[in-house]
Amino acid sequence: MQLDENLTATHQSFVSHLECGLDRDSYPADQIHGLSKAGRPLLVRYDLEAISAALTKEMLARRPAGLWRYREFLPVRSPQNIVSLGECETPLIRLPTLERGAGQLIVKDESRLPTGSFKARGLCMAVSMARELGITRVAMPTNGNAGAALAAYASRAGLEAFVFCPEDTPEINVREIAAQGAKVWRVNGLINDCGRIVGEGKESCGWFDFSTLKEPYRIEGKKTMGLELADQLGWTVPDVIFYPTGGGTGLIGMWKAFRELQTIGWLGEKLPRMVAVQAEGCAPIVKAFEAGTRHAELWPNAHTIAAGIRVPVAVGDFLILDAVRESGGFAVSVSDEAISHALAEVANREGLLLCPEGAATYAAWQQALEAGQVRPEETCVLFNCASGLKYALPPANAHIDCNDPTAVAELAARLK
Repeated sequence: MQLDENLTATHQSFVSHLECGLDRDSYPADQIHGLSKAGRPLLVRYDLEAISAALTKEMLARRPAGLWRYREFLPVRSPQNIVSLGECETPLIRLPTLERGAGQLIVKDESRLPTGSFKARGLCMAVSMARELGITRVAMPTNGNAGAALAAYASRAGLEAFVFCPEDTPEINVREIAAQGAKVWRVNGLINDCGRIVGEGKESCGWFDFSTLKEPYRIEGKKTMGLELADQLGWTVPDVIFYPTGGGTGLIGMWKAFRELQTIGWLGEKLPRMVAVQAEGCAPIVKAFEAGTRHAELWPNAHTIAAGIRVPVAVGDFLILDAVRESGGFAVSVSDEAISHALAEVANREGLLLCPEGAATYAAWQQALEAGQVRPEETCVLFNCASGLKYALPPANAHIDCNDPTAVAELAARLK
């Protein structure tokens, strides 16, 4: 995919300022920022009235599909600073065999993006902004896929990248990070321990902290999931969105996108109910939602087979919970056993190989349907955040001897 030449030639930026997600105080655009003075995430704000005057749905429809189609809603000012690996529009795939009632069950399959996961959306935006702001060395903690995306985009942009991951991070992710040019270390701890190392090294190692929500622009990249979904559905939204939630950047970003589209009149009053899906072995957002608190406590001894959502503490916890509550949604946790069963069921019955985090959303939909939290006739979208091929799969050890003249006959007998 190449960027639309006409779009890049005529691009106008509509960024007005940055705003603390907690205290709402303002920060100037076009300067390097990490967290706000309150130690909370900064959100990019736009002149939405100006976007509405400059852009129509019809104009947008004439552009090539893909993440950069939505440039007016994004923070990069100069097209020359865009770092792209071909961010495509990801498909909506119905699960007709598994859906029930008159509604639709749809997977938005983010595995089609560069580096095989939705982390490409956030990291292409963050790296593009790092280039625009003159940052040359970055570091981040990761459970795997985010580090792989950072490595790829940083190499593309000529940035130095340093990545720290828990020692049980899937081997394919660690090797992918190294192969794509980043320096990577395994850490004898969880992602928050890796994040502490990144934070401690900011001054002495001279890197910028790219941790989830500790810079303002990954949200803007993840926001494109919401823009793209609404566009694909003809500027409508589903009834419910099930989102695998660790740091929660995508859930926060999508809710931001829907609010922005609503403000300029491209969406009506109806917005989707946002569901934060976590694993039972690491469910701080679920616990906080059920307790009615705005912040989540550190989850002790976090564990789950869905490594991407094993985040014991999130700096944007209140933004996740705000979005869930404002939308009328909920937070739900599922067991590792349910995740494994969901992965196998979708693969065997629909031919779609989800990652464990994506499988968690299907397990959560089943659970919510049985509990009456969603109705069979409602249209629900599940986010599959990465390729299932990045994770260990069950062994398949059946063997047939091509030199045995009775082999096929014996196979046929077993199949009867």
